[in-house]
Amino acid sequence: MIVTIDGPAGSGKSTAARTLATQLGYRFLDTGAMYRSFALACLEQKISLEDVPTVAKVCAASNLEMKDGAFFLNGNDVSQAIRTPEVTHAASIVAAYPEVRCLIVPIQRKIASAKNIVAEGRDQGTVVFPDAECKFFLTASIEARAQRRYQEQIEKGQTTSLAELQQKISDRDGRDQNREHSPLFPAEDAMQIDTTNHSIEEVLELMEKKIAEVRAASEQ
Repeated sequence: MIVTIDGPAGSGKSTAARTLATQLGYRFLDTGAMYRSFALACLEQKISLEDVPTVAKVCAASNLEMKDGAFFLNGNDVSQAIRTPEVTHAASIVAAYPEVRCLIVPIQRKIASAKNIVAEGRDQGTVVFPDAECKFFLTASIEARAQRRYQEQIEKGQTTSLAELQQKISDRDGRDQNREHSPLFPAEDAMQIDTTNHSIEEVLELMEKKIAEVRAASEQ
């Protein structure tokens, strides 16, 4: 079974997807890490992120692999390096380019082939896995999402103001929703969950109930 979880930044999809995959015994596909890895490759080569042809060239020449949940870029484990604010911002730009997304989609489908998987991202249920058996779309208010990111950064020892985080999330929403290729929106058959006032436990309970219903229906 393929389970997709899409949604905007800070909606809780990564935490929900990772935890759900563990509880189901499924593989977790962190698609955001893939775009972060390509963004890191561009930053390391010090190219302009606005130079789309060069960005696409660098990404196409990069060897990206996922092994035991870790991401390797050209043979180097970049699982930690891709989590910095600089890479996060760069990834939001790089991920908007059709030339880059077309490189990553086949990789995602290859990883998911013949496996039980939970895939999280922004176009998993609409573009990458349109025939997925179970789809979710998480959302939350900008204020709630910024507060979550703020708390995450405090725990990592990073310093970004709450107001700045709100602006970055708003800007990211605009890029994701208005890009021409694979814009962010819920699949017609996705279960939408507003996580603003829900704990992760409550969100997981809703997801597990839905998955159980889908499984039961498929066995009839």
